[in-house]
Amino acid sequence: MTGIDRITKAFSKGHVAFMPYAVLGYPDRQASLAVVQTLAEAGADLLELGVPFSDPLADGPTIQAATQKSLENGTTLKDCLAMTGELRQRGVNTPALLMGYINPIMAFGIAPFVAEAATVGVDGLIVPDLPPEEADELADACAKHGVALVFLLAPTSTAERIQLVVEKSQGFIYLVSLTGVTGARRDVPPDLADFVARVRAQTDKPLAIGFGIGNGEQARQVSQLANGVIVGSALVKLAAESLDNMRALAMELRAGVGK
Repeated sequence: MTGIDRITKAFSKGHVAFMPYAVLGYPDRQASLAVVQTLAEAGADLLELGVPFSDPLADGPTIQAATQKSLENGTTLKDCLAMTGELRQRGVNTPALLMGYINPIMAFGIAPFVAEAATVGVDGLIVPDLPPEEADELADACAKHGVALVFLLAPTSTAERIQLVVEKSQGFIYLVSLTGVTGARRDVPPDLADFVARVRAQTDKPLAIGFGIGNGEQARQVSQLANGVIVGSALVKLAAESLDNMRALAMELRAGVGK
Protein backbone atom coordinates (compact mmCIF):
# COMPACT_ATOMS: atom_id res chain seq x y z
CA MET A 1 0.00 0.00 0.00
CA THR A 2 1.43 3.39 -0.98
CA GLY A 3 1.48 6.46 1.20
CA ILE A 4 -1.28 7.94 -0.92
CA ASP A 5 -3.38 4.84 -0.29
CA ARG A 6 -2.77 5.01 3.46
CA ILE A 7 -3.79 8.66 3.61
CA THR A 8 -6.89 8.01 1.52
CA LYS A 9 -7.83 5.15 3.84
CA ALA A 10 -7.49 7.43 6.87
CA PHE A 11 -10.29 9.59 5.46
CA SER A 12 -12.51 6.55 4.87
CA LYS A 13 -13.12 5.42 8.43
CA GLY A 14 -16.62 6.80 8.69
CA HIS A 15 -15.64 9.77 10.85
CA VAL A 16 -13.85 13.08 10.42
CA ALA A 17 -10.08 12.59 10.55
CA PHE A 18 -8.07 14.13 13.38
CA MET A 19 -4.59 15.28 12.36
CA PRO A 20 -2.40 16.71 15.13
CA TYR A 21 0.89 18.47 14.41
CA ALA A 22 4.19 18.09 16.25
CA VAL A 23 7.62 19.64 15.66
CA LEU A 24 10.30 16.99 15.22
CA GLY A 25 13.24 17.67 17.52
CA TYR A 26 11.19 19.73 19.99
CA PRO A 27 11.58 20.08 22.89
CA ASP A 28 14.42 17.66 22.11
CA ARG A 29 14.83 14.58 19.94
CA GLN A 30 13.67 11.91 22.36
CA ALA A 31 10.91 14.08 23.82
CA SER A 32 9.53 14.77 20.34
CA LEU A 33 9.30 11.05 19.65
CA ALA A 34 7.33 10.65 22.88
CA VAL A 35 5.06 13.53 21.82
CA VAL A 36 4.26 11.89 18.49
CA GLN A 37 3.66 8.51 20.11
CA THR A 38 1.30 10.14 22.59
CA LEU A 39 -0.65 11.86 19.82
CA ALA A 40 -0.97 8.59 17.95
CA GLU A 41 -2.21 6.83 21.09
CA ALA A 42 -4.69 9.67 21.75
CA GLY A 43 -6.53 8.84 18.53
CA ALA A 44 -4.79 10.62 15.67
CA ASP A 45 -5.93 9.39 12.25
CA LEU A 46 -2.98 11.11 10.58
CA LEU A 47 0.12 12.86 11.87
CA GLU A 48 1.64 16.11 10.60
CA LEU A 49 5.33 16.16 11.51
CA GLY A 50 6.99 19.54 11.33
CA VAL A 51 10.50 19.91 9.91
CA PRO A 52 12.24 22.91 11.51
CA PHE A 53 13.24 25.77 9.20
CA SER A 54 14.73 29.19 9.89
CA ASP A 55 12.07 31.14 7.97
CA PRO A 56 8.73 29.36 8.56
CA LEU A 57 6.50 31.85 6.76
CA ALA A 58 3.22 30.03 7.45
CA ASP A 59 3.79 29.60 11.17
CA GLY A 60 2.80 31.79 14.08
CA PRO A 61 4.87 32.54 17.22
CA THR A 62 4.25 29.25 19.05
CA ILE A 63 5.44 27.03 16.22
CA GLN A 64 8.17 29.48 15.22
CA ALA A 65 9.60 29.28 18.74
CA ALA A 66 9.38 25.49 18.74
CA THR A 67 11.08 25.13 15.36
CA GLN A 68 13.80 27.58 16.42
CA LYS A 69 14.47 25.47 19.52
CA SER A 70 14.60 22.35 17.33
CA LEU A 71 17.14 24.05 15.05
CA GLU A 72 19.20 25.05 18.09
CA ASN A 73 19.13 21.38 19.07
CA GLY A 74 20.79 20.64 15.73
CA THR A 75 17.81 19.03 14.01
CA THR A 76 18.25 18.60 10.26
CA LEU A 77 16.02 17.28 7.51
CA LYS A 78 17.98 14.01 7.59
CA ASP A 79 17.34 13.81 11.34
CA CYS A 80 13.62 14.22 10.69
CA LEU A 81 13.69 11.31 8.27
CA ALA A 82 15.57 9.24 10.83
CA MET A 83 13.05 10.14 13.55
CA THR A 84 10.17 9.11 11.30
CA GLY A 85 11.89 5.79 10.72
CA GLU A 86 12.39 5.34 14.46
CA LEU A 87 8.71 6.04 15.11
CA ARG A 88 7.83 3.30 12.63
CA GLN A 89 10.22 0.94 14.40
CA ARG A 90 8.52 1.78 17.70
CA GLY A 91 5.19 0.69 16.24
CA VAL A 92 3.64 4.05 15.34
CA ASN A 93 1.74 3.07 12.19
CA THR A 94 -0.47 6.15 11.83
CA PRO A 95 -0.13 7.73 8.35
CA ALA A 96 2.38 10.57 8.61
CA LEU A 97 3.09 13.64 6.51
CA LEU A 98 6.20 15.78 6.80
CA MET A 99 5.44 19.50 6.79
CA GLY A 100 8.47 21.50 5.75
CA TYR A 101 9.78 24.18 3.43
CA ILE A 102 11.33 23.73 0.02
CA ASN A 103 14.88 25.03 0.64
CA PRO A 104 16.04 22.14 2.86
CA ILE A 105 14.48 19.66 0.41
CA MET A 106 16.34 21.22 -2.51
CA ALA A 107 19.58 21.24 -0.53
CA PHE A 108 19.10 17.55 0.26
CA GLY A 109 18.20 16.77 -3.35
CA ILE A 110 14.59 16.32 -4.37
CA ALA A 111 14.81 12.81 -5.80
CA PRO A 112 16.97 11.32 -3.02
CA PHE A 113 14.88 13.04 -0.37
CA VAL A 114 11.60 11.58 -1.59
CA ALA A 115 13.16 8.15 -2.05
CA GLU A 116 14.47 8.15 1.53
CA ALA A 117 11.21 9.59 2.87
CA ALA A 118 9.25 6.75 1.30
CA THR A 119 11.75 4.20 2.64
CA VAL A 120 11.46 5.36 6.26
CA GLY A 121 7.66 5.47 6.19
CA VAL A 122 6.65 9.01 5.21
CA ASP A 123 3.24 8.90 3.53
CA GLY A 124 2.94 12.49 2.33
CA LEU A 125 4.52 15.94 2.12
CA ILE A 126 3.15 19.41 2.83
CA VAL A 127 5.37 22.19 1.49
CA PRO A 128 3.60 25.52 2.12
CA ASP A 129 6.05 27.71 0.22
CA LEU A 130 5.98 25.60 -2.95
CA PRO A 131 3.20 26.68 -5.36
CA PRO A 132 1.79 23.95 -7.59
CA GLU A 133 3.04 25.78 -10.70
CA GLU A 134 6.63 25.16 -9.53
CA ALA A 135 6.16 21.70 -8.04
CA ASP A 136 6.61 19.42 -11.06
CA GLU A 137 9.98 17.98 -10.01
CA LEU A 138 8.81 17.20 -6.49
CA ALA A 139 5.45 15.95 -7.75
CA ASP A 140 7.15 13.56 -10.18
CA ALA A 141 9.39 12.18 -7.45
CA CYS A 142 6.43 11.75 -5.12
CA ALA A 143 4.42 9.96 -7.81
CA LYS A 144 7.31 7.57 -8.41
CA HIS A 145 7.30 6.51 -4.76
CA GLY A 146 3.58 6.74 -4.00
CA VAL A 147 4.04 9.69 -1.63
CA ALA A 148 1.16 12.19 -1.47
CA LEU A 149 2.00 15.83 -2.22
CA VAL A 150 -0.59 18.00 -0.49
CA PHE A 151 -1.23 21.62 -1.46
CA LEU A 152 -2.90 24.38 0.51
CA LEU A 153 -5.74 26.76 -0.19
CA ALA A 154 -6.59 29.95 1.71
CA PRO A 155 -9.83 31.96 1.96
CA THR A 156 -8.30 34.42 -0.52
CA SER A 157 -7.78 31.71 -3.18
CA THR A 158 -9.40 32.47 -6.52
CA ALA A 159 -11.57 30.02 -8.43
CA GLU A 160 -8.65 29.41 -10.79
CA ARG A 161 -6.29 28.68 -7.90
CA ILE A 162 -8.82 26.34 -6.33
CA GLN A 163 -9.16 24.45 -9.60
CA LEU A 164 -5.39 24.05 -9.93
CA VAL A 165 -4.90 22.85 -6.36
CA VAL A 166 -7.76 20.35 -6.42
CA GLU A 167 -6.21 18.87 -9.57
CA LYS A 168 -2.69 18.66 -8.13
CA SER A 169 -3.20 17.83 -4.46
CA GLN A 170 -3.11 14.16 -3.50
CA GLY A 171 -4.64 12.43 -0.50
CA PHE A 172 -6.51 15.53 0.62
CA ILE A 173 -6.54 19.31 0.27
CA TYR A 174 -5.29 21.42 3.16
CA LEU A 175 -7.61 24.38 3.79
CA VAL A 176 -6.14 27.26 5.77
CA SER A 177 -9.09 28.47 7.82
CA LEU A 178 -8.04 32.11 7.92
CA THR A 179 -5.79 34.69 6.34
CA GLY A 180 -2.66 34.69 8.46
CA VAL A 181 -0.30 32.33 10.24
CA THR A 182 -0.80 29.37 12.54
CA GLY A 183 -1.96 29.86 16.11
CA ALA A 184 -5.00 29.06 18.23
CA ARG A 185 -7.82 31.61 17.99
CA ARG A 186 -10.82 32.29 20.17
CA ASP A 187 -13.44 31.79 17.47
CA VAL A 188 -13.87 29.86 14.24
CA PRO A 189 -13.83 32.31 11.29
CA PRO A 190 -17.42 33.27 10.35
CA ASP A 191 -16.79 32.92 6.61
CA LEU A 192 -15.24 29.45 6.89
CA ALA A 193 -18.38 27.65 5.68
CA ASP A 194 -18.49 29.77 2.53
CA PHE A 195 -14.81 29.07 1.82
CA VAL A 196 -15.29 25.32 2.25
CA ALA A 197 -18.36 25.42 0.00
CA ARG A 198 -16.36 27.14 -2.76
CA VAL A 199 -13.77 24.39 -2.68
CA ARG A 200 -16.27 21.57 -2.29
CA ALA A 201 -18.05 22.78 -5.43
CA GLN A 202 -14.93 21.85 -7.42
CA THR A 203 -13.90 18.52 -5.88
CA ASP A 204 -14.90 15.45 -3.94
CA LYS A 205 -11.39 14.96 -2.51
CA PRO A 206 -11.15 15.08 1.28
CA LEU A 207 -10.84 18.57 2.74
CA ALA A 208 -8.87 19.06 5.95
CA ILE A 209 -9.01 22.38 7.82
CA GLY A 210 -6.16 23.78 9.89
CA PHE A 211 -4.96 27.04 11.51
CA GLY A 212 -6.68 28.53 14.55
CA ILE A 213 -8.24 25.40 16.10
CA GLY A 214 -7.41 25.05 19.77
CA ASN A 215 -10.12 23.20 21.69
CA GLY A 216 -12.73 20.49 21.41
CA GLU A 217 -15.62 22.83 20.67
CA GLN A 218 -13.78 24.47 17.80
CA ALA A 219 -12.84 21.03 16.50
CA ARG A 220 -16.52 20.03 16.66
CA GLN A 221 -17.58 23.12 14.71
CA VAL A 222 -14.94 22.62 12.04
CA SER A 223 -15.73 18.91 11.77
CA GLN A 224 -19.22 19.82 10.59
CA LEU A 225 -17.65 21.39 7.49
CA ALA A 226 -14.75 19.15 6.52
CA ASN A 227 -13.34 15.64 6.30
CA GLY A 228 -10.38 16.40 8.54
CA VAL A 229 -9.35 18.73 11.37
CA ILE A 230 -5.70 19.76 11.80
CA VAL A 231 -4.45 21.14 15.14
CA GLY A 232 -0.95 22.44 15.75
CA SER A 233 -0.13 25.40 17.97
CA ALA A 234 -2.34 24.46 20.93
CA LEU A 235 -0.68 21.04 21.11
CA VAL A 236 2.84 22.33 20.46
CA LYS A 237 2.43 24.79 23.34
CA LEU A 238 1.78 21.92 25.73
CA ALA A 239 4.41 19.57 24.29
CA ALA A 240 7.22 21.10 26.34
CA GLU A 241 5.07 21.80 29.41
CA SER A 242 3.23 18.59 30.18
CA LEU A 243 2.84 15.42 28.15
CA ASP A 244 -0.21 14.52 30.24
CA ASN A 245 -1.88 17.87 29.51
CA MET A 246 -1.06 17.53 25.82
CA ARG A 247 -2.57 14.04 25.80
CA ALA A 248 -5.70 15.38 27.51
CA LEU A 249 -6.10 18.13 24.91
CA ALA A 250 -5.53 15.67 22.07
CA MET A 251 -8.24 13.41 23.48
CA GLU A 252 -10.56 16.42 23.85
CA LEU A 253 -9.93 17.33 20.21
CA ARG A 254 -10.46 13.75 19.09
CA ALA A 255 -13.77 13.68 20.97
CA GLY A 256 -14.74 17.03 19.46
CA VAL A 257 -14.11 15.74 15.97
CA GLY A 258 -16.16 12.63 16.74
CA LYS A 259 -15.62 8.93 16.28
